[in-house]
Amino acid sequence: MPQTWGEWLPLIFLAVMGLALLAYVILDGYDLGVGLLLPAAKAEKHKDTMIASIGPFWDANETWLVLGVGVLLVAFPKAHGLVLQALYLPVAIMLIGLILRGVAFDFRVKAPAQYKRFWNNAFFTGSLVASMAQGWMLGSYVTGFDNGLMGLAFSAGIAITLPAAYLLLGSGWLIMKTDGLLRELAIEWARRAMWPMGLSLLAISIATPLVSSAVFEKWFSGPSSIALMPVPLTCLLAFAVIRWTLVNRSIVNGGHGWLVFASTVLIFVLAFFGLSFSIFPNIVIGKMTAWEAAIQTGPLTVVFIGVAITLPVIVIYTTYMYRVFWGKATDLSYS
Repeated sequence: MPQTWGEWLPLIFLAVMGLALLAYVILDGYDLGVGLLLPAAKAEKHKDTMIASIGPFWDANETWLVLGVGVLLVAFPKAHGLVLQALYLPVAIMLIGLILRGVAFDFRVKAPAQYKRFWNNAFFTGSLVASMAQGWMLGSYVTGFDNGLMGLAFSAGIAITLPAAYLLLGSGWLIMKTDGLLRELAIEWARRAMWPMGLSLLAISIATPLVSSAVFEKWFSGPSSIALMPVPLTCLLAFAVIRWTLVNRSIVNGGHGWLVFASTVLIFVLAFFGLSFSIFPNIVIGKMTAWEAAIQTGPLTVVFIGVAITLPVIVIYTTYMYRVFWGKATDLSYS
């Protein structure tokens, strides 16, 4: 256990960075999922409602990504350099996807009618590119940036799995935020996404210890293997709740459609906890610990003061925004 303030500081920043990235994956994950689902809606009014359901939130959700990357850059510059060097290309591709989404979001409603389909496709493409790039980066990070055949195959697997998880998360969001035929469509989309996501997550969970000896040692050595059993068991329970909710329409009609979204979020949180436990105290697996990557205590204390002010503001703003715009999505309007 850390004994001094200088030893605690890197752990505090590691927790802040982890919280920011988890918040981003969940919050931006559902609106990326909605973007991936856009071509599945045939009626233009349904597409407009889907966009309206994420309209007040999607841009602000990306604030968490900025915070997470900012903490990595300022508090752990050595790790930032190593990560960016290894992931420069997928990061650039992700940014292109996010930029394309942003442009398409604004232009789809302002462009002439004959170009609206083009911008709808651009929004979908940007969502897909960003999602797959994030999956590739996660897979590459877990393998310690291994560029061998096994490492590349694992990264490709995550690149496919993460969009499937976003699809389920986006479907759960639409079940909460919409009514009528669109909600029925969202239930059907969630049913289709549920099994691919579940099977992909299971395959990745099995493969992760095989491609990373550090993860294998953490999960299957000593008493930790028994202590960690609640994690996969709770994931199975959450998956069962998703299936139970989607099969029984009376649950959704009774106002409990939020169970799909909440259970998917729980799976994300548990997966994040499992990953955090697997890599701790490393910030880059097998290469650098949080203490080795952190800057000196004096400058880090100054950064801590800034984060102590900024983080609560972001949390309060995010909470307030979701409270104000909560409820069912209304017709899309830019007036």
